[in-house]
Amino acid sequence: MLSVIQTPAVTIVRQPATIVLDGQRQTYGPGETIFDEGRPADRIYQLISGALRTCRILRDGRRQIEAFHFAGDVFGLESGETYRAAAQTLGPAQVRVMPRLALEALASERGDVAHRLLELTTDSLRRCQDHVLMLGRRTACERVAALLLDLAERTGAEALLDVPMTRQDMADYLGLTIETVSRTFTQFQHDGLIALPTTRKVLLRDRRALEAMVD
Repeated sequence: MLSVIQTPAVTIVRQPATIVLDGQRQTYGPGETIFDEGRPADRIYQLISGALRTCRILRDGRRQIEAFHFAGDVFGLESGETYRAAAQTLGPAQVRVMPRLALEALASERGDVAHRLLELTTDSLRRCQDHVLMLGRRTACERVAALLLDLAERTGAEALLDVPMTRQDMADYLGLTIETVSRTFTQFQHDGLIALPTTRKVLLRDRRALEAMVD
């Protein structure tokens, strides 16, 4: 049974542990920027539907994607005064937006909200650490396998994945070239690990073999 605690600002659902921001809804089209790197971090966002990427542009013009976000994810949580990365939609998306000061004030009054925000921050840190490990130590095949498995876990897909990002997005997240990502998908398909019904769908045919790559 679900246990729900609600106020006009935030809802905490105990099982599974989630937080729901009660803010203004905003709708975006594909490829739109929700906020830019370096802008004042005065708002917190939650993705209602769709998917997005957070990314930074390096000095030489290359793009590094730091994370992908999916429905239910809270993003824009910053320890500093500005956003460290830009947030851009991967397709049509809807978000809730809440003033940062309002959420911080609520967290100071309610221990359950503060605790959940700490959990969200810890989860984000863990994903960042996993990302650094992947970029530094894993092969191209291991990186692509890890991304597919993470996408399955976070979207609740059993085998057929809806893939909102392009191959270039994947390359910029995995620290690979788009040619390497494409070759890896072709190799996985040849080995019977996946099938590619369309460019934006991936069928995991041998999930255990993919999991063995990243263990």
